[in-house]
Amino acid sequence: MDTLKKSACKAIDEASQQLHKLSKTIWEKPELNFEEKNAHQVLCDFLDQHGFSAERSYKLDTAFRAVIGDKGPHVGILCEYDALPDIGHACGHNLIAEVGIAAGLGIKAAFDTAGKPMGKLTILGTPAEEGGGGKVDLINAGAFEGMDTAMMAHPSPFDLMEMTSLATESVTVTFHGKASHAAAFPWDGVNALDAAVMCYQTISCMRQQFRPTWRVHGIIKNGGAKPNIIPETSVLEYSVRAPTVVELEILKAKIIQCIESAAKGSGCTVDYKFTRPYLNILTNDSLIKKYKENMKLLGVDFPSGANGNFTASTDMGNVSYVVPSIHPCFYIGTDAMNHTRAFTEAGGADKAQSFTIIQGKALALTALDVFNKAGLLDEIHMDFQKDKAAAGLA
Repeated sequence: MDTLKKSACKAIDEASQQLHKLSKTIWEKPELNFEEKNAHQVLCDFLDQHGFSAERSYKLDTAFRAVIGDKGPHVGILCEYDALPDIGHACGHNLIAEVGIAAGLGIKAAFDTAGKPMGKLTILGTPAEEGGGGKVDLINAGAFEGMDTAMMAHPSPFDLMEMTSLATESVTVTFHGKASHAAAFPWDGVNALDAAVMCYQTISCMRQQFRPTWRVHGIIKNGGAKPNIIPETSVLEYSVRAPTVVELEILKAKIIQCIESAAKGSGCTVDYKFTRPYLNILTNDSLIKKYKENMKLLGVDFPSGANGNFTASTDMGNVSYVVPSIHPCFYIGTDAMNHTRAFTEAGGADKAQSFTIIQGKALALTALDVFNKAGLLDEIHMDFQKDKAAAGLA
């Protein structure tokens, strides 16, 4: 390992206890989409205390940015820090924030060892990944303009260089019927709950014609007020996922048919609104190869075959369509799955820390390769153009 990489690892090791405390502070106070005020404050305070100058409420109230350097390759290290309703940090975003800050400390130490920045580093705090699309807002606001690469790492039950990322949209469906006394005058009502149930069942029946890689899952949020009132309103929420945006549109068309047929069959009217999509991740081959090399340097070797399967969706996919990106997943000492109470506990446990510190180092070392290895950035950009062309965007 060269001198700059050693200095990066040393700085992260020296700050490991402080980083653990930072992560635990976020974990102990879970905050939902765009409400991450405590996390925003403690992360920015930490950066200020360690030689950065954090720009608070950067383009979004709970986003932030810290920049070092102004010339050369521009590397973005991303932090997430929002939680889930009811079960807290069940996706480990407190650890994602820790990884990003740790990587920033390591890169800054390498810059200091070199006597000057070797490029431009941006640590970007991105709120509201859990359905809020914070990164989409930041993309639209220009936060990623001029960035050459973007990196983050996500906790999971296993190490993965790239997760199976699906493009996704959520849809809220509202059926409108007519209330009536369910015992005295049922014939005068139009039952919106019947429409919701028919819609749910029709989508379930349609699964036989779904591709194995498609995912559709939903809940009935509102089914009526009382049993003796024919429900005049019902509300469903669904997530619709597919491997690519093209397939997502095909799947959405099938879901819309189910929605509209349920309205027609029940005599209700219906409103439905899809959110803006989360795109599938375009993992940059040249960048992920460097990450893999650095993980091996740190004692973690990925097996030749698959060592787990993590199928999910993230607004990091949207970032990967505008900036060459990687989004590896890392083991945190548990076989519990994300979005469970067991994973919440694992994300706050001391056991997760050694794995999290390794990830901070791996991203820092990969960033140093981008800054210092001749020709690497050209390879990254060539891969990016190929990926966009394969996705039908270039």
